[in-house]
Amino acid sequence: MTALLARLVTAAAAGALVYLSFPPVGWWPAAIPGLALLVPALAPTRNHRAGTGTGALVGLLFGLVFFLLLVPWVGLYVGAYAWVGLAAAEALYLAAFGAGAVHLVAFGAGSGPRAVAATAGLAAWWSLWESIRGSWPWGGFPWGSLAFGHADGVLLPLAALGGARFLGAALAATGFAVGFSVLAPARHGGALRAALPLVTPAVVAVLLWPASTDIVRPNSDRAGTDRLEVAVIQGNVPRLGLDFASQRAAVLQNHLDETHRLAERVAAGTTPVPDLVLWPENASDVPALDVPAVARQITAASEAVGAPISLGTIDPLDDGAGTYNTQLLWAGTSGPVERHDKKYIQPFGEWLPWRDFFEALFPIAESAGDFVPGDGSGTLSAAGVVTGTATCFEVAFDEAVRTPMSEGAQVLTVPTNNATFGHSPMTYQQLAMSRVRAVEHNAPVLVAATSGVSAVIDKDGSVRSRSGIFESATLTADLALGDAGTVATRIGRSVETVLGVLGVVALVAVLIRGRVRPGVSSEGGSAD
Repeated sequence: MTALLARLVTAAAAGALVYLSFPPVGWWPAAIPGLALLVPALAPTRNHRAGTGTGALVGLLFGLVFFLLLVPWVGLYVGAYAWVGLAAAEALYLAAFGAGAVHLVAFGAGSGPRAVAATAGLAAWWSLWESIRGSWPWGGFPWGSLAFGHADGVLLPLAALGGARFLGAALAATGFAVGFSVLAPARHGGALRAALPLVTPAVVAVLLWPASTDIVRPNSDRAGTDRLEVAVIQGNVPRLGLDFASQRAAVLQNHLDETHRLAERVAAGTTPVPDLVLWPENASDVPALDVPAVARQITAASEAVGAPISLGTIDPLDDGAGTYNTQLLWAGTSGPVERHDKKYIQPFGEWLPWRDFFEALFPIAESAGDFVPGDGSGTLSAAGVVTGTATCFEVAFDEAVRTPMSEGAQVLTVPTNNATFGHSPMTYQQLAMSRVRAVEHNAPVLVAATSGVSAVIDKDGSVRSRSGIFESATLTADLALGDAGTVATRIGRSVETVLGVLGVVALVAVLIRGRVRPGVSSEGGSAD
């Protein structure tokens, strides 16, 4: 019991440390010791070797602590049960990771060379469960992927080589290597062989660094081949909370007013004429396509500022079977010329699986939306420039960003509505994701939020300008676009697949070798 308690305390500390790498704290180095602590939490000792059950328990507690600290904003206005329920559900994936990881750790604890192999296997096994968690069930929930806590980290350029999942695997490998080198017992071969796992990823990182830096910043020494003058509008909302929907007319008016103020500065010559004006998700929750008065107001705003407006609205289906969450490109008197219907809609928020069951269990579930997923490439064209669109939570999904960037987008727009999450860290966590995406695809990113934080992000992930939270604001920028896209844009999906396969192969190989059979300890101690 004492050994198990020590493992669980270590797992809890690991979860807390990994959380510290994410906003609002954002201390990216904390992820490394956090992941490193998982090695001694799972490793065999002289008197006790953890089995599958203990591994699952260690992973579960790690996940619970991590997600309870990361996503309390989920229950801000609907109740703590939503927050705790989501954290518990997400922790189950970490339990599955721990159940397999315990065998890989036991294999690698014996010697330096085996620790190197175990480090690679653990990183791939971690990546597999991030992929599963981000896609299943009901589309998944990739929030909290390791890469999103590394927006300021030194390994960020690796995102351009293999995507966010590759960056996460690199972080995992670094943390596990530290665990094997420093924290796990060096029972064979002394300190030199114990340090081998740490040296190996360091050498690989040094070899990859020049290539990754060149891919991330190919235009750092020259102007971009194309430019786009943009204006990001944050109209703000009258009140916080879930009654956002009851404020629809006021929210729309706020964005119209902020756009007309921009038009006045353009007319006065103090602000350049924009090529594109970006409004956030839900800027017009009065259906712009169905209400002529709203259409006239948006047309007038577009005409006044002299540019098309990309705006978030809703579009109910004619048969009443649901609603699209839509981003329209509205070009003056031509009206809506293009659209993106959000494809990755979130269960229990934008739609409700098993509606009858959950509504009977939790009356608040009746407030869940009835949105339906759209299709298409997620691209819109303005001033001859293809822009990608990832609406709100879509920025967390690799494929939602990769698809428009693969289709030729030179800039990524992230229209979002964070008003229902109050003054929580949610908006800052989403901003960090957008910064990672900028590096991953070598493209500037424009974040337009109803209530903040809106931002203009350069290709290297740095924030050029940003708004405060719950204030009206307009951000303008002259973007040098150049050639967007990276190796990750082209092969990121394949990298994710390869990592998942390697994770499974590593675990199966270890189990087949029989060196970590349940109930057997190479030290002669007991196994649970």
